[in-house]
Amino acid sequence: MTDYSETTSWTSFLKSVSSFSGDLSAFTAPPFILSPVSLSEFSQYWGTYQDLFLAIAQINKHNHEAFFPQIRSVKSPNVTRMLAVLQWYLATLKCQYTSRTQGDRFEKKPLNPFLGELFVGKWENDGSKKDDTILLTEQVSHHPPVNAFSIFNEDHNIRIQGYTQIKSSFSKTLKLNIRQNGHAILETNGHSFLITLPALHLEGIIVARPYVELEDSSYIQSSDGMIWKIDYSGKGYFSGQKNSFSAYLYKNTAAMEKRDKPLFTVSGQWSGVSTITDGNKEVLFSDVSKYKPHSLRVKPISEQHCLESRKAWDDVARAIELGDMKLISQTKSKLENEQRQLRKKEEAGNTPWQNRWFEKIDIIEEQIQPDLNGNTYNKLVALSKMAGLSTKNIQSGQKLGSREHRKCNTALHWAFIQDKWLQEEDIKV
Repeated sequence: MTDYSETTSWTSFLKSVSSFSGDLSAFTAPPFILSPVSLSEFSQYWGTYQDLFLAIAQINKHNHEAFFPQIRSVKSPNVTRMLAVLQWYLATLKCQYTSRTQGDRFEKKPLNPFLGELFVGKWENDGSKKDDTILLTEQVSHHPPVNAFSIFNEDHNIRIQGYTQIKSSFSKTLKLNIRQNGHAILETNGHSFLITLPALHLEGIIVARPYVELEDSSYIQSSDGMIWKIDYSGKGYFSGQKNSFSAYLYKNTAAMEKRDKPLFTVSGQWSGVSTITDGNKEVLFSDVSKYKPHSLRVKPISEQHCLESRKAWDDVARAIELGDMKLISQTKSKLENEQRQLRKKEEAGNTPWQNRWFEKIDIIEEQIQPDLNGNTYNKLVALSKMAGLSTKNIQSGQKLGSREHRKCNTALHWAFIQDKWLQEEDIKV
């Protein structure tokens, strides 16, 4: 940021956040660091690489050897499927965490979705309507902020659903730490995969060039027992490379806990090139730059429902793009005040907001049983138990028996209800 006024504003912003305590979802960001895009739109990154996503559903015992011909030691479709899930997942990380900072751009704060905000669209894979992949996103809670999503392609028999609750705070060194509650569950042709969400932080804040680095570990647990453990690291002060990771595939959680030799090890940059060990040598596993991103088709704003994200935030987004600080504040305050009035009216009339396509499931109270052949809630419990991970409302990917697990007494999760979408009359994709 070269302009003096912007530099001064950034300095003032740093001073204000350095004295702020608590979850930053309650912090009012200054207009000049706002993105014109709502956080609701971020769920589309799970489906941006449609070829990789749909390929997972195409793997079977007859064709699995053709998917990774450079890896000679792959012997089963289940292993091939786990490799394909990781390959797709790494591409989603690039979309979710680096796509907004390409070139000379830097990470900005997305608009906070309001309760009931929707973002919908579809990927038209071959021009035929029946082959479209559908995206449905709904802000199911505002305090705390929770965004739920479902992506599905009926013809290819593949779907992923999940939700994210972000908790963010500044450290004394002005590093923005972000912890994610929630998960994603991928299902295709009788196979299920639990995907936990990585922790992250923003680097480069002091020099006004924020970018995301992932940290700690995340997991991908398959219903056939295999599990990926993915460790993240970044560029340190003296050494290292941005967006680095190492992923280890184990035959089951017991092998992972005993630190047995993994079936495969993949390492490199999740935003770029990675290699896989194949016997005694390394071969190329993934080069995200070679994959083709697919654009999500979203209806023109004139055809959208008033709850759809781009229509609701249109005035604010245009003000941000104009750089008109006064207009940004005016339009943003108008929308937010309207939402506050709606909540007050609902409270006064004892008519709480009704979610549209997602329901809150209490795994403890409803005594959901682990069952890989059952619905998604049962699969969440079964896969979490298989991986030794907590289902309580704590940071995603925490172990059973951890301090956070012992302290928390709730296990409330959001699940997509297909019948509610099938009965939808007002929202079209």
